[in-house]
Amino acid sequence: MSLLDLAPVVPVVVVDDPETAVPLARALVSGGLPVIEITLRTATALESIRRIAAEVPDAVVGAGTVRSAADVDAAVAAGSRFLVSPGTTPGLLDALLASGVPFLPGVATASEAMTLAERGIGEMKFFPAEAAGGVPYLKSLGGPLPDVRFCPTGGITLSSAPSYLALPNVGTVGGSWLTPADALAAGDYGRIEKLAAEAAALRP
Repeated sequence: MSLLDLAPVVPVVVVDDPETAVPLARALVSGGLPVIEITLRTATALESIRRIAAEVPDAVVGAGTVRSAADVDAAVAAGSRFLVSPGTTPGLLDALLASGVPFLPGVATASEAMTLAERGIGEMKFFPAEAAGGVPYLKSLGGPLPDVRFCPTGGITLSSAPSYLALPNVGTVGGSWLTPADALAAGDYGRIEKLAAEAAALRP
């Protein structure tokens, strides 16, 4: 099954303390969001992915902010089941294609999407979604690129997500609102589970 069809929202998570990774993942899964993107923005990200992969079998954990072939190799070695990049270069694309795991390469323009489509890729991350044109832009892409599907990420909220999910070329959205920094700091995993349940209910 496509990554875009597993859940209406993919939590985009920055983990500073790997001790929080497992309870965080369990809260998201319990709330109905099994696909979890851990961004490679901290020194502990790979360790967090390792722990979730080992201890939360119902989670589909992957790595975000993948920017190089070295990131690809490290993320897969840590147990990532998918990869997400903010943009796409030729070298990074080669590494993603060779990784053996599903991936969502980042695009922000029609030309970038067409370049990936030429390589046989039909599912992409649209980033930064709100800043790059949001729902109207993605709706416009649906005409000339009907065979491309997107996971828009960047600036999306619980209130704006339904507008994206209503588009035929959007399968899921990425959201950082599901894991507020203050909830993580306080260990308030009940709040995170509740936020996940609200997001999971966006698509029956």
